[in-house]
Amino acid sequence: MGIVLFAFSLRSAVASLSPLYDHIAADFDVPAAVIGLIGTAPPVCYAVFGLLTPALERRFGLERLAVVAMVVVAIGLIVRSLAPGSGLLLAGTALIFAAVGVGNILLPPLVKRYFADRVGLMTTVFSTTMALATFVPPLVAVPVADASDWHVSLGLWAVFALVASVPWIGLAVRHAAAEKSRAEAAAADDDDIEQPSPRAFGRMWRLPVAWALLVGFAVSSSLAYTAFAWLPTILVDIAGVTPVVAGVLLALFGFMGLPASLAVPLLVTRGNATRALFGVAVGTGFAGIAGLLFVPTVAPWLWVALLGLAPLLFPMILVLLGLRTRTHEGAVALSGFVQSGGYAIAAVFPVGIGLLHDATDSWTGPLIVLAVVVAAAIPAGVVAAQPHTVEDDWERRHGAW
Repeated sequence: MGIVLFAFSLRSAVASLSPLYDHIAADFDVPAAVIGLIGTAPPVCYAVFGLLTPALERRFGLERLAVVAMVVVAIGLIVRSLAPGSGLLLAGTALIFAAVGVGNILLPPLVKRYFADRVGLMTTVFSTTMALATFVPPLVAVPVADASDWHVSLGLWAVFALVASVPWIGLAVRHAAAEKSRAEAAAADDDDIEQPSPRAFGRMWRLPVAWALLVGFAVSSSLAYTAFAWLPTILVDIAGVTPVVAGVLLALFGFMGLPASLAVPLLVTRGNATRALFGVAVGTGFAGIAGLLFVPTVAPWLWVALLGLAPLLFPMILVLLGLRTRTHEGAVALSGFVQSGGYAIAAVFPVGIGLLHDATDSWTGPLIVLAVVVAAAIPAGVVAAQPHTVEDDWERRHGAW
């Protein structure tokens, strides 16, 4: 329940705002610059706080940091719902994204700690929950706002974040008691307790498997953020569809992640299908981009659906964060390295693609760039598919972990 509620709150907190801009604008002006900052803030905050999370985890522990993340999400949601102007709306949203950035890093290590023998199943559970939590808020945000007002529609998600903190409060108390007992027993035996290495994050920079997972995550995130920013415009310009149809096709792109989140983690853990799934992601990504480049008007729904399968790399990388580590501190360090680096790269592409389109007045160059991005997953897949952990990698190259 802790993991499900935690995963749900990470996405519902993010997805509940954009449908309500019209309602909010009736009370105060929301400049396009503010909307743009809110749109680009997620990957930036995820990258920054992904870098900070390993150090925070060493200071507070997994469970206590999970509690803090959920409480901060709840505070941000309340601040945002009470905002009297665009400045506080942006500040509350930034606070939410900062806490979500921490939470993103914590989920794979939490699964590693509590479900080490069921990593694939639990990754399926939380990635599917995150996919559902991306769909639900936009569906109910406007009806709730119409029935009450936008303040209620934004603020109600704080209840889920507060409820999500409850299981982790109990687990934090239990874990602290267990640690105290182990410390007392070790002191009685004159033994030292092994502490998580603060150097674990720095070691990731020297490990090929960590870089392979980072590249795979960056490919998935770059495609997703670019698509959500530009795909409707691309389809209107080159496929000749109406804006309404373009919106439906964007929803199709997002929906393709749901079956992937259900199937991919189990295929990786039970079928050892990492290399094959990298191949599927690359093949469908190339096919979707080629269709948009050469025959965009023939079957735009097919090209969008194929392109929407390429981000299956996202749930696969999440499950590999658990499978490619032996220890929980290794999982935290690898998760922080992969997600912070991947999101930092992804933050560049929506802006860069827009600038390239403005410079060339064509979508050919941007689509070719996206094809190059997809191609980067090929060498990443070769390395990531090798079944050894970051700890194994380090010990083989540099000695004891």
